Amino acid sequence: MSTSTITNIKHMQKNRSNIALTFLFSAALLLSACGPSKKDKEEQDQTVQQENAIDTPTVQLVPVKSGKLTSNITVPGELTPYQQVNLYAKINSYVKSLLVDIGSQVHKGELLATLEAPEINSQLEAAKSRIQQNKAVFFASKATYDRLYSTSKTPGTVSQNDLEQASAKMQSDSANVEAAKSEYREVAANLAYLEIRAPFDGVITLRNINPGTYVGPGSGTNLPLFVLEDHKRLRLVISVPENFTGGLSDKSEVTFTVKELPNQKFTAQVKRLAGALDETLRSERLEMDVYNDNNKLLPNMYADVNVPLPAKDSALVVPKSSVVTSTEKVFVITVADNHAKWVNVQKGLETKDMMEVYGDLKAGDVVVKLGTDEIRDGSPVKQGKPAAVADNSGTVKKDSTSK
Repeated sequence: MSTSTITNIKHMQKNRSNIALTFLFSAALLLSACGPSKKDKEEQDQTVQQENAIDTPTVQLVPVKSGKLTSNITVPGELTPYQQVNLYAKINSYVKSLLVDIGSQVHKGELLATLEAPEINSQLEAAKSRIQQNKAVFFASKATYDRLYSTSKTPGTVSQNDLEQASAKMQSDSANVEAAKSEYREVAANLAYLEIRAPFDGVITLRNINPGTYVGPGSGTNLPLFVLEDHKRLRLVISVPENFTGGLSDKSEVTFTVKELPNQKFTAQVKRLAGALDETLRSERLEMDVYNDNNKLLPNMYADVNVPLPAKDSALVVPKSSVVTSTEKVFVITVADNHAKWVNVQKGLETKDMMEVYGDLKAGDVVVKLGTDEIRDGSPVKQGKPAAVADNSGTVKKDSTSK
């Protein structure tokens, strides 16, 4: 094959390639001129719908109802002895004998330990001697007064001033006798402090002494001789947060469990309410009496306490999902003229699904069922189908005064 023939063939192939490229380019221009494809149009419509949904969300509305909620809360509690006392020595002395130990069951007035202080006996004898001394002085002054008084019956024998001086001396000496007797009783009373007795029935839970131990204010230690606790009756102590104190009364009954006895449930009645909030915890202290005759419960056990919270007054009730707690405020969302409106509220009692609220609302108003702070105050919204409200007949009591 000649060189010219080969050149012609290559030229023809090049022309065919150019023609193919020209055709493809023309086809692409034709398709683009015909408009977007069906898929592109669907994507554009979906994007527009999403943007409209964000700008104007569709919300479900639920009515605000008037009623009463009965609820309960679980708070931690602690079991403490009904009575507890630390027993100390009042005077400086030594332990002479011990009659009880840790775990001993004792009764009121029972002797627990005896102390000895030899100087007390010396002080007692000195006080007794001072009584006798002052009595002798008193008898002498009284005899003097009696003689002057008898002589003064004869006019001009004794001056009135001498008689008054004798009377004053006698009264002073009589007072000294009474003071000496009081001093003796004071020293004698210290002898009673050498006997340590139980002030009530209970159990010895701590002993810090042994025979021969130096005790008293000058012993240099602040440890008690014994710790005595009453375990037959315990105090169940809890702190109820401020939000839940409105429905409490001394007639309420609580149930509680302890971790050491997980399969047993105990009951106790509220006996004492503090009537004020703790400044630190902002909660009210409650105490219940727990009778512990079988000694199953021990002091200082922790308990999980279930406290019933009955409502006292009629309240407005909404689903819990309607109440929004944001960094700004607590509110529900109402709808007016297809625009959202935030209404500030305060929370009350709550159950699993419902909550009491207090604010600028009334029974019959409607609120957004699924409230969120993404629905801004004043933003446009669309109203969807009314939301179904769960039946809470077991926890919501209908207000008999509402229409």
